[in-house]
Amino acid sequence: MSSTIIVTGTDTGIGKTVFAAGLTQALAATYWKPIQAGLSEETDSEVVARLSGQPTLLEAYRLNLPASPHLAAEAEGIIIDPDRLKIPDVSGPLVIEGAGGLMVPINRNTLFLDVFADWQAPIILCARTQLGTINHTLLSLRALRDAGCPVIGVAFIGDAEPKVEQTICDFGKTRHLGRLPMIKHLTPETLRASFSKAFDFRGLI
Repeated sequence: MSSTIIVTGTDTGIGKTVFAAGLTQALAATYWKPIQAGLSEETDSEVVARLSGQPTLLEAYRLNLPASPHLAAEAEGIIIDPDRLKIPDVSGPLVIEGAGGLMVPINRNTLFLDVFADWQAPIILCARTQLGTINHTLLSLRALRDAGCPVIGVAFIGDAEPKVEQTICDFGKTRHLGRLPMIKHLTPETLRASFSKAFDFRGLI
């Protein structure tokens, strides 16, 4: 099996996909989004392909409604089968991005957290630096550990909040992997420059 890294987040819309694109680009990896809910705009796989220039795999489920995966699937008369969400075997590193946060249901019995626990691949937790992040991030870290998931550390996204970031790492007993600022003019080149300045994954992966 390839060297696999899971990218998840404390919430939706926090910049997780941009981080995943930067990581995919930096590692010259393949990217996989197992479930895409919402097809009317550019999908996460399309964003990562555009920003990273790296190969992306076809989603296991492509759902039209931009909603929680279980609701988006039910709207189409589908029940998502966790057995279809097996880590693909690829050559080289593989970056997998979850949908939303850890406690997002994929069906009426299974959360994304359950899938991650089954995979047992190392996880990077993305956290925004805005108000409320301490609570959300610490809860997410506890949920990951309670489920037996291996955590590499936290990648922060947004403006610098050193005291908040340190508080999370102290209470969460986790690594501070770096902080990706909001990039005003987002291109493959600006992402590469910002990502390489913010993160150094040598020795961690």
